[in-house]
Amino acid sequence: MSGTSWGVSKTLAQVHALLLVSPQALSTEDIMEQLTISRGNASMTVRELIDWGLVYKELRPGERREYFVAEKDMLQVTRCIIAARKRRELDQMKRTLDQLAQLPGNPADADYQAFHTVLSDIQQLADTSDKLLTRLMRAERNWILDKFLKLFL
Repeated sequence: MSGTSWGVSKTLAQVHALLLVSPQALSTEDIMEQLTISRGNASMTVRELIDWGLVYKELRPGERREYFVAEKDMLQVTRCIIAARKRRELDQMKRTLDQLAQLPGNPADADYQAFHTVLSDIQQLADTSDKLLTRLMRAERNWILDKFLKLFL
């Protein structure tokens, strides 16, 4: 399965995977060499992974190069991905839905009523998803494991 299936670039998925499996921090040059990508692509991708909270800079005294290491705790990785996707997608969708709900129209019109009924249903689903994702981001490992095991076993 490629990164594009998850809505991220192939390079972002490759850099993240490389840093996840690497036993030591890697420099931009290491990443470029191992994945045969350009410096610009490597730098932009690492910055995006840092923005997502999935990668950290590792400081090495006396070194001019920057080194990067991936978050290895999979629960924390999951939280970071949920937070980033929520911020980029769900929060934006909720703002758009709120704007659509403010559109003027005749409440007696059947099309207007149908539109607002569907819009209200989508807003309720978005709000429920928001609450669930927020709870997942704050949950402890045992709570998540317990809930998923009850769901699927």
